[in-house]
Amino acid sequence: MKDSALPKNNATAPAHTDVLVIGGGIVGLATAWKIQQRRPGLTVTVLEKESGVAQHQTGHNSGVIHSGIYYEPGSLKATLCKRGAAETKDFAAAHDIPFRTTGKLLVATNDLEHQRMLALYDRAKTNGLEVTLMDASALRRAEPNVRGLGAIEVAATGIIDYTRVCEALQHLVRRGGGSVRTGTAVTGLHETADGVIVETRDMTWHADRLVSCAGLQADRVAAMAGIDVDIQIIPFRGEYYSLPTARTGIVTRLIYPIPDPALPFLGVHLSPTIDGGVSVGPNAVLGFSREGYHKGAVRPRDVLEYARFPGMWRVARANLRTGVHEMKNSLFKRGYLAECQKYCPELTLGDLLPKEAGIRAQAVRRDGTLVHDFLLETTPRSIHVLNAPSPAATSALPIGQTLAEMLLPDPT
Repeated sequence: MKDSALPKNNATAPAHTDVLVIGGGIVGLATAWKIQQRRPGLTVTVLEKESGVAQHQTGHNSGVIHSGIYYEPGSLKATLCKRGAAETKDFAAAHDIPFRTTGKLLVATNDLEHQRMLALYDRAKTNGLEVTLMDASALRRAEPNVRGLGAIEVAATGIIDYTRVCEALQHLVRRGGGSVRTGTAVTGLHETADGVIVETRDMTWHADRLVSCAGLQADRVAAMAGIDVDIQIIPFRGEYYSLPTARTGIVTRLIYPIPDPALPFLGVHLSPTIDGGVSVGPNAVLGFSREGYHKGAVRPRDVLEYARFPGMWRVARANLRTGVHEMKNSLFKRGYLAECQKYCPELTLGDLLPKEAGIRAQAVRRDGTLVHDFLLETTPRSIHVLNAPSPAATSALPIGQTLAEMLLPDPT
């Protein structure tokens, strides 16, 4: 390693680690643990810029263990989600993390949704999932407060607290001799022939291999490493409400609308939560800050970046009507309520109580294409996870296994 590879503000030799993982969300921690399992004895270091793990997408989702019903057969999402659902439940059981297999109903409320429901049912069967079609009367018997022309029942869907999963993974990584360093933001990356130099504010690392699972900052970390990627992360706010305690029993299963197959979002749904409540949401509105969770949060750098990105304007033109509808429902709670009342007419405006939003890191290409599947970029010494939105939490353990195998292939 040449001296020029060292940061000018740090004269000491870099600390060494065999593998460095950027990101303390569920994908980063699962990857670190799977690397340790694959190659016991390697030193593994996780760097997380926040004060704790699971602070962004992992800790701001619906807490659903997805089944894999939505995804293109043969895609990474379809393959890894189905595996991940089983592995997540097994992991939770092994580590005393509460979860429940509630089941899910995808409800069609009009003729177009009914046609999409039948196509989705066929896809579910292609993906090898156990699903059941319900007509309107069967739906009414299963969930008396839900209305629709019919529904798909996915019995294997469950609920969990993914922050608890991350805390368990963090413990396992440390118990295996690894390090999870929170409050440590990466400020520079430089790949050499024999490793990767990683700079933080306080120190410098030399890693033989690197995996970036940076979520909302994935494109920026890749650019920092000198990778010319054809995507930008566009933040979409997912705004949630919670129901009052008196409404906790309004549904016993997760209740989802039939999604628009052209969009990566699943629509506003009712989700029993592992703590005994019920959440409503999320919607999907353009965010003005990648990590600003309160309503009205604006970060000029984030807005300026996507305002300069041609893919953003192509997405906006192609989805103008949907975008305006989502923004209207964000501004006016009555419109949001109407989305819920399509399948649960019992809900009222007073039932929608404030709850913290989430932000989805959606990769968009320069031509305006939304990246639907998980997306990886590799170099000789690193792997960058550039797109890992839902169902990444469900799929995290097999994603981690896949990355570990790519990073550390078996000798030939």
